[in-house]
Amino acid sequence: MKPSTVRLLAAHPPAMKLPVIRLQDVTVSHDRRPAVHHLSGAFEAGSMTAIVGPNGAGKTTLLRAIMGLQSAEGSLAVEGARRGDLAYLPQQSELDRQFPLTVYDLVLMGHWPRAGAFRSITRPQRASACEALSAVGLEGLEDRPVGTLSAGQLQRAMFARVLVQDARVLLLDEPFNAIDMRTTANLLDIVVRWHRERRTVLCVLHDLELVRAHFPRTLLIACEPVAWGPTAEALTPANLLRARAMAERWSEDGEHRARRA
Repeated sequence: MKPSTVRLLAAHPPAMKLPVIRLQDVTVSHDRRPAVHHLSGAFEAGSMTAIVGPNGAGKTTLLRAIMGLQSAEGSLAVEGARRGDLAYLPQQSELDRQFPLTVYDLVLMGHWPRAGAFRSITRPQRASACEALSAVGLEGLEDRPVGTLSAGQLQRAMFARVLVQDARVLLLDEPFNAIDMRTTANLLDIVVRWHRERRTVLCVLHDLELVRAHFPRTLLIACEPVAWGPTAEALTPANLLRARAMAERWSEDGEHRARRA
């Protein structure tokens, strides 16, 4: 099977459809090793789905494949999407905090997918960046270098960048990791609001209690899909035990290969 790229299948005007992400027998590799195996299903328009599983289960790899940042085997299509309809909030570890960038500049980058990197930023776009900073509680920190922010402040700034992008599909990779409960609650309110606005939200998470409380649907993966559907049905003790056993098997296989090497 040859690698395929993500297809953006734009809806035809005037009937703009909400984007649907469809996967058919998708396999994605990381460091030349398959990280997601034979995944088929759909993230329906306007759905809010938690993606959970053991460490190394392929959660981040899946988001990157949907964004087109990694090639995938099989069929992966985002139907009803146009340029700028997808927004990606990566883990903080993916950011270069030493790059000389202010908080305001970071948020303005949210306009690039639609405006382009070489066009001038308009006055309304600058105003929306200020509004986004206010929405996440960072007003007054516009000129601060990104490298001087705390983990919670940086996460707020990254959310502000996604806010100005105004995308219809949000891919969030561990958005509440290493931040305090108050910041988590504030940012979770934004995620819930996106869902109420019928945006499609995919969110990689580790906190299963948070998933059960706020996310209607869950994809549980352990490289291979374990369960995908309503959260209460996906996160059963049996499914979680199966995912854990699959993770232990990878570890044993990896150690065995290392010893033979």
